[in-house]
Amino acid sequence: MSKNVAYETIVIFSLTDGEEAAKELVEKFKALIEANGTVDSVDEWGKRRLEYLINDEEYGYYVLYNYECNAEFPSELDRVFNITDGVLRSLIVKK
Repeated sequence: MSKNVAYETIVIFSLTDGEEAAKELVEKFKALIEANGTVDSVDEWGKRRLEYLINDEEYGYYVLYNYECNAEFPSELDRVFNITDGVLRSLIVKK
C-alpha cells in the first residue's frame, strides 16, 4: 500500500444555482475526499469576484481543501471535478 501524501486543492464553484447548491458541492467533495483519505481542513472562502468571467459568471464560491491521500486519488478527484456541473475551476497541489 502506498504512503499517504499531503495535498491542497482549491475549487471555485458556480453560484448559478445559488450559494446553497455550492455548499452542497463542498460537502459532496469533502465526503469523496474522506472516503479516499483524511481531511485536515476545509476552508470556505465564500463568494468572491472572479478575476475574469468564467462561463459568463462574475462571482464564484471559493473553497480550499487540505487533505492526505494515496498518490493515485488526486487524478480521480480531478476527473470528477471536470465532469461535475457547478465546478468552474480546480487546482490540486502536492504539498
